Amino acid sequence: MREISEPTVRDAAQGSVEAFEAIYRAYGPYVYNVVYRMLHHADDAQDVTQEVFVTVYRKLKTFEFRSSLKTWLYRIATNLAINHAKKREREQHRTVALDEKMASVLATDPAQGAVERHLQREQVSVLLKALNPDQRACLVLRDFEGLTYEEIAAALDINLNTVRSRLKRGREKLLALSKERIQHEM
Repeated sequence: MREISEPTVRDAAQGSVEAFEAIYRAYGPYVYNVVYRMLHHADDAQDVTQEVFVTVYRKLKTFEFRSSLKTWLYRIATNLAINHAKKREREQHRTVALDEKMASVLATDPAQGAVERHLQREQVSVLLKALNPDQRACLVLRDFEGLTYEEIAAALDINLNTVRSRLKRGREKLLALSKERIQHEM
């Protein structure tokens, strides 16, 4: 990998597209490889690499040449990759929690044991998408985020009875849709 000269870095910091492209061409593969080794997923590595260079573009004016550009890029890349991995982990935990909550919501009817056994992660998303946005918002805030009816009413700026009716209708629709899915699977 060739080193980028200080004048090129300064030109890029001043807004030279050509100079920034030179930095990207020189360091893009390096950044991608660092990020890929940390995330082990090509699409995520591409996204984070892009985010690295957007960050570099925005912050290049603050680069003080105390270290090499390569070291500075490495620091940005590793920090963004770590943040991405943490975010992905939180999302996976939320998805698992969402699945568990959805199964428990649907299992409130004792006859729904079959629904709980057959409910899978993809089905949760499909089922939630089938609700209208108002019902989905109430259901997620109540059953997945744990808000009280009063907190939901305040958050959505609706009255308490509207919260109750949206939750009731949303749960009924989820129950009906999940029963349909079970029947189609059998």
